[in-house]
Amino acid sequence: MNSIDEDVMRRIRNDLIDSYDEELEMELEDQTVAQLTGEEPINSSEQDKERRRQYFRELFRLQGELVKLQDWVIATGHKVVILFEGRDAAGKGGVIKRITQRLNPRVCRVAALPAPNDRERTQWYFQRYVAHLPAAGEMVLFDRSWYNRAGVERVMGFCTDAQYEEFFRTVPEFEKMLVRSGVQIIKYWFSISDDEQNLRFLGRIHDPLKQWKLSPMDLESRRRWEEYTRAKEIMLERTHIAEAPWWVVQADDKKKARLNCIHHLLAQMPYQETQHPPVVLPERIRHDDYVRQPVPQDIVVPEVY
Repeated sequence: MNSIDEDVMRRIRNDLIDSYDEELEMELEDQTVAQLTGEEPINSSEQDKERRRQYFRELFRLQGELVKLQDWVIATGHKVVILFEGRDAAGKGGVIKRITQRLNPRVCRVAALPAPNDRERTQWYFQRYVAHLPAAGEMVLFDRSWYNRAGVERVMGFCTDAQYEEFFRTVPEFEKMLVRSGVQIIKYWFSISDDEQNLRFLGRIHDPLKQWKLSPMDLESRRRWEEYTRAKEIMLERTHIAEAPWWVVQADDKKKARLNCIHHLLAQMPYQETQHPPVVLPERIRHDDYVRQPVPQDIVVPEVY
């Protein structure tokens, strides 16, 4: 695209602002964006500012509930697997980051597997995923999952027709087996429109901090939009089972998608607040003969800021 109209550029700029908000969230507690940065967002109306304030307030409230959920998972020995699927740039990584942001990485782990190597291609298809399944008191979030075979592998020709059909025969039984063994499976598909994916890809092209996210596979997926749509429809139809149903998150609005997904996730488990004994900080032991040695200046990081 050689020229981009003013409306698209405005939307790209707004998307970039949103992306900077995402990074601010990692440090932001009860401060407003203005307090943290010393300035208001560019061309933001009062309505936009209020929406952002509401978003942050609700995000922090939901993250507080996620901490309670984490405590319940530990206390009960619950095992849960959460799958995040969707088109490139659908916002899977954003919601995963918001879910894990305040949680213990030893309890809530993310599995984002690369393409299988030569040895893994000869294994049982599900074998490399099994190694990442949770033990008691753990949550595992799969940023893409075994459903790669029903999506990218099918569309890009990385599996045969026989392998594709065998996947659909096997995956319901595989998931039922996991559920019978005590693993809860929650499956999310992040749905975005043709126009919104196009906008997000343009945003990545125009943002030097995000250009690395655009791979040749992403660009090819854009060209094959309709093939991915057909593959998605078949996947949902053939793998939506009572033991592990699919849930579709409307994701054109990234912030709303995050909040809706987290709110829905919390409703999938009967968690309760876990009571903890009060934490008392012990007194530090001091010894009269202890003298702290000075740190050699040549190994101190320069205080540039």
